[in-house]
Amino acid sequence: MSEETFDELEMETERYELREPMLVGLVKPDRRFFVQAAGSGLMLAATFTQPPRLRAQQGRSARRDEPLADRFHLGEDGIVTVFTSKVEVGQGSRTQLTQAAAEELGLPIERVQLVMADTSLCPNDGGTAGSRTTPSTVPRVRNAAAAIRNLLLKHAATRLEVPVTKVSLSNGIFAAGERQVTLAELAADENLKQKLATATANANEELKPVTQWKILGTSVPKVTARAVATGSAIYPSDVRRPGMLYGKVLRPVSFGAELLSIDLQPASAWTEVRVVREDQFVACVAPTSYAANQALNAIASTAKWNRPPHVSSDELFEHFKQTGDTDSDVSEQADISRSLTDAHHKIDTAYTIDYIQHAPMEPRAAVAEWNGRELTVWVGTQQPDRVHGELTQAFSLPAAAVRVIVPDTGGGFGGKHTGEVAVEAARMSKAVGKPVSLRWSREEEFTWAYFRPAGLIEVKAGLNSDGKLTVWDFANYNSGGSAIETPYRVSNSSTRFIRCDSPLRQGSYRALASTANTFARESVMDELAGLAGADPLLFRLQHLDDGRLKNVLLAAAKSFGWETAAGQLELNRGVGLACGTEKGSFVAACAEVEVSKNKIQVLRVTQAFECGAIQNPDNLRSQVEGALVQGLGATLFESIGFKNGQIDSDNFSSYRVPRMDDLPVINIELIDRPDLPSVGGSETPIIAIAPAVANAVARASGIRCRSLPFKLS
Repeated sequence: MSEETFDELEMETERYELREPMLVGLVKPDRRFFVQAAGSGLMLAATFTQPPRLRAQQGRSARRDEPLADRFHLGEDGIVTVFTSKVEVGQGSRTQLTQAAAEELGLPIERVQLVMADTSLCPNDGGTAGSRTTPSTVPRVRNAAAAIRNLLLKHAATRLEVPVTKVSLSNGIFAAGERQVTLAELAADENLKQKLATATANANEELKPVTQWKILGTSVPKVTARAVATGSAIYPSDVRRPGMLYGKVLRPVSFGAELLSIDLQPASAWTEVRVVREDQFVACVAPTSYAANQALNAIASTAKWNRPPHVSSDELFEHFKQTGDTDSDVSEQADISRSLTDAHHKIDTAYTIDYIQHAPMEPRAAVAEWNGRELTVWVGTQQPDRVHGELTQAFSLPAAAVRVIVPDTGGGFGGKHTGEVAVEAARMSKAVGKPVSLRWSREEEFTWAYFRPAGLIEVKAGLNSDGKLTVWDFANYNSGGSAIETPYRVSNSSTRFIRCDSPLRQGSYRALASTANTFARESVMDELAGLAGADPLLFRLQHLDDGRLKNVLLAAAKSFGWETAAGQLELNRGVGLACGTEKGSFVAACAEVEVSKNKIQVLRVTQAFECGAIQNPDNLRSQVEGALVQGLGATLFESIGFKNGQIDSDNFSSYRVPRMDDLPVINIELIDRPDLPSVGGSETPIIAIAPAVANAVARASGIRCRSLPFKLS
């Protein structure tokens, strides 16, 4: 699948899930602040022939022959600055992209710095979603870095009066025998400036092969580790501007509620409080967040609402059945029915998946500042370009008048693709004529941010008398189509995603619907293995072709000691396994659990993961562990309940996430494939833990858990 096709599918998924249009704006670069910050040097990026956003829109040409001026600044201090629209939300992309540039430029890590996610400075590499940084942006950065390296080598050869083949490059020093010239000296060279101002990188630049990697492929520590550890790192909620005020927004009393009336007078009891009202939008702005919140509470008590009826979580899955668009191929379904009738063993079952929240450490936050008709917003988002478009549309501004800056952000997991907090902050700032900071509370984040889609999955499957899978019918209602196709050999199959009406706002989540679909499929595979009287591992191996998925399954089973563990279980203990693939990477998990008095304790987990050539082993291991733990929360605890249009769990006191004493002994087996292209590692590792634990629980207790989170009673 081409990169363009993949991106179109990702965008289409998000358009459906978020129920809002994809907005794209055009921006004119303004790099004055960066010139002041970076000092003298070769500001390649000052020579745009078109804004990067415009190039990206015109057939994504920036992904082909990319002007080096979009991507780099060579400083006379020997520091290279790289520009990218990607966002650091804890997944390690800042370090990874730094490694990519340093590798191709032949520079140490400390000589490369990144400017990320600024719509006035950075070329449009797309948002941070879909595990696309590794397979898409890393190669783009490497291509551009390799092009600059080759130009620098040629220019150094001219300066040193030797053939380019005689010039070596190490740590920013170009040498030929005893003679040398530094990167800093070249950056000050006027002739080189002219060449680089119009130079481009194409998709065929010669990159360093994996066998020659010195920086990529190694466990480079997080480049901002000191700032994070000492508390000096600046997150969106830390941004301060001169004269800044603080805002709080009135939220509806329930989903879909319409504000009929409100008395704004009680807010006047707090001095220096300004009340902003635009139709249904009501907010208080004050010198402190405390005063803004107190004033808002005073007027909120006077509000009168029209509350429409709303589906409850108890009615959710029936609601999906009633509203699902179930058009399907009649002849295909007839074939499935005949095959099921002829099957020696058959299963007809359903699995349910609750809504859950992303629960990032940092709730949504933004600071908005107007300068006449120009707007700048500092905001935590994974999609700076999308937020830019939302702001231009909301305020009818030309694209060049809006700038979105995204500081490194405290978590996202797919939950920060939209810009509502930016628009709200900008509304308040425009009304009061000063910069305004808006920080959502934890309650707002749990209630008004979008959720991971809930789902109903119906599965019918059959085996012949030899225990071979002959029929597979899989229907996902609402939660999504990612990883929906079975990787197992089957002679007759039907797989479909059925769109439904969602009573809650829903959107992207780590691995999208892959967790739900893998949970249902791998649970059913264990049930089928039981009907066939086969070991769950051997049953899967019999239905998998040789290749990467089978390899990770075998690696996980070997490291876990599957054969021994499965044959020597104590009372109330069980083991289970599962595997899956999504976004080009492969995962398998084995789990051991203990079930006692309706309580599940996961004792140990081994997970094998393969995503091609590994670019930073320690960071990848952290991502795999983090995904596994997050998946464990959705497996055992996390659930959003709702009734009468209101959320039941709106804080960590009522919304259970994994704690330290919930965690099992974790063993991660990373499988390095230097012969294969690198793909993303932050999403797929979440998908196998739920079915592995479900299968272990079934073996320990005889109870088949068919819901996420599990319900034993």
